[in-house]
Amino acid sequence: MPDPEPLRIIHCFRSPIGGIFRHVRDLAEAHARQGHEVGIVCDSTTGGSYEDSLFDEIRPFLALGLVRLPIRRSIGPADLAALWKSYKEIRSLQPDILHGHGAKGGALARIIGSALRVNKYRVARLYSPHGGSLHYNGKKPSGKIVFLLERLQEYLTDAIVFVCDFERRTYEHKVGKPRIRSERIYNGIDDRDFDTVYARPDAVDFLYIGMLRDLKGPDLFIDAFARTERNIGRPLSAMMIGDGPQKDDYEQMMLERGLGRRIEMLPAMKARDAFAFTRNVVVPSRAESMPYIVLEALAARKPVIASRVGGIPEVLGADSAALATPGDAQSLADVMTAAMTQKDWAAKVMPEAEAFKTAFATSTMSASIMRLYRQLVPEKASLRKTAAKTP
Repeated sequence: MPDPEPLRIIHCFRSPIGGIFRHVRDLAEAHARQGHEVGIVCDSTTGGSYEDSLFDEIRPFLALGLVRLPIRRSIGPADLAALWKSYKEIRSLQPDILHGHGAKGGALARIIGSALRVNKYRVARLYSPHGGSLHYNGKKPSGKIVFLLERLQEYLTDAIVFVCDFERRTYEHKVGKPRIRSERIYNGIDDRDFDTVYARPDAVDFLYIGMLRDLKGPDLFIDAFARTERNIGRPLSAMMIGDGPQKDDYEQMMLERGLGRRIEMLPAMKARDAFAFTRNVVVPSRAESMPYIVLEALAARKPVIASRVGGIPEVLGADSAALATPGDAQSLADVMTAAMTQKDWAAKVMPEAEAFKTAFATSTMSASIMRLYRQLVPEKASLRKTAAKTP
């Protein structure tokens, strides 16, 4: 039996920052190495030099190119221009798969894919929420509108891919049980990320790495750090690595509490580079789906202390002693204190390494997603219509 013909895959998402960007980069590289042609459409107004360097790394794997255009976070008239420009770019690339990530990326992929179908061009339309719109409160008008839009877009969707069981349950609770095909496929990280990252001699006790915004809990990290010092009765050290809209607020918070010399702040960098600076990684988020930082830290053999949110308990274990009550600085401080004072705390609490790797490797994730792609595009040659014939 001949090998199936390579697929043409385009990933659409808004902001090239954080977990979604990591997810797409990993999928793009894995599928490109298998001989598929991959492209990316995303926002041009977010990200900085660090994100530019990540694009440079992935560019050799993007046979269908990288298209960046303004895609705003909020819904507004500017979306129409972004939609039209994206449609023209994507139509010219003749994709077999349009995979949208996050609310805006999902809307672009599904609306454009449906427009192509109207023009008799067959393309599979997939959506991965990655948390995104699911963080809205369904009791508020804004949340009700967002969830109604999510429901309506199911008519434009061939499959929804959830990155954890928590995300699936949240979607079912807030939007409704999917009326189309849905799969749970865990995020995964590359085999090269499973090498141990050893702490430097001057490593700090605790590290926060991620977006500097309240949703991710940097303020809780600062508060819990101060409480941990009081619990232990001596000064500790910490580091915060990342960029974001509330960076100045957190710097002011540290100064007011006299922590400026014991908590160092550095701009965004690769997680594995950051891990060498610390002995423990803290993920104090108020809300999450399946954060990559937890997977990356565990793969690097770093102890992880985290809030009991999103899919994190699916990684660390539902009853893990490493989990703190969400939004509770004292609960977080209690776990941080245990990590510092209890003998062999990490060895007793962290998940078993081989079982973790089996469940959360990129090879597992990319194979599962490719299997889904193939099922949605069973005979590629008969499904694709040449875009050039479309008026």
